[in-house]
Amino acid sequence: MRDDFVAVILTHGRADRVITIGSLQACGYTGPILLLCDDMDENLPDYKDKYGDMVSVFDKREWASRTDTIDNFDEMGAVVFARNAVFEVVKERGFRYFIMLDDDYTNWMFRFDDDLRWETTDIKIRNLDRMFALMVEWMIAMPRAKAICLAQGGDYIGGGQSNFAGAIRATRKAMNTFVCDVERPIEWIGRINEDVNTYCTGATRGDIYFTLNHAAITQTMTQQNEGGLTEIYLNLGTYVKSFYSVICHPSGATVNLMTGGDGKRLHHRIDWIRTTPMILSETVRKAERA
Repeated sequence: MRDDFVAVILTHGRADRVITIGSLQACGYTGPILLLCDDMDENLPDYKDKYGDMVSVFDKREWASRTDTIDNFDEMGAVVFARNAVFEVVKERGFRYFIMLDDDYTNWMFRFDDDLRWETTDIKIRNLDRMFALMVEWMIAMPRAKAICLAQGGDYIGGGQSNFAGAIRATRKAMNTFVCDVERPIEWIGRINEDVNTYCTGATRGDIYFTLNHAAITQTMTQQNEGGLTEIYLNLGTYVKSFYSVICHPSGATVNLMTGGDGKRLHHRIDWIRTTPMILSETVRKAERA
């Protein structure tokens, strides 16, 4: 693994259930790992006792005062503060590149086989060191890139008919697994749905956020794992969550009814034609009239 790279797991209230550590190591990651905790976490002593120097702590109230939450609520159980703090923490630890992770990933897998064909069964990744190094190299090659991500299990709902099946490609979204550069900091906005709020706002300004569909993570079911973001989602729900993105990007974000395995619920939808700048190459410029 590169010596300037670290895996950072954002965690709160789950000192006994940081599932991501085990899944990283089981899939071939041998590099350093940091756990980013906030100073308001009642489980902080347990984190320090169990993980020692792996734990970094940030001042949650300070970062709350520096974050545009897009509301006037007092709810502090949001990950956006940790997302904004992580760039300074990683830099202080002496690293340049990092992957920002949640604490509940159970597996890492390829979704295409060696012949680049869509695979209906999971193919476990055996060398995450190589995967992360390649993602960093790709990011370095794109000066406007802010984050490169892997897909989530839900992206493949519908199997071979899903948008993420078919051919290997990159999509203009960014959620869950963010490979970042401390020299290209991201200002995350919105108390919840901060990932969608941020990549939509950034995309309108020419920033690049990509999700790669050839590999993915699986994680525990949202709102089923106690601690972390579960309480804020239960308190505010997906209805309120989705409207944060409408506030950030009213010309391209809408709220629609989504049907899935857990029934019907409201969810955001992004119109990418109204989100990303469409810049034409000079090669297609109209010839000037004589």
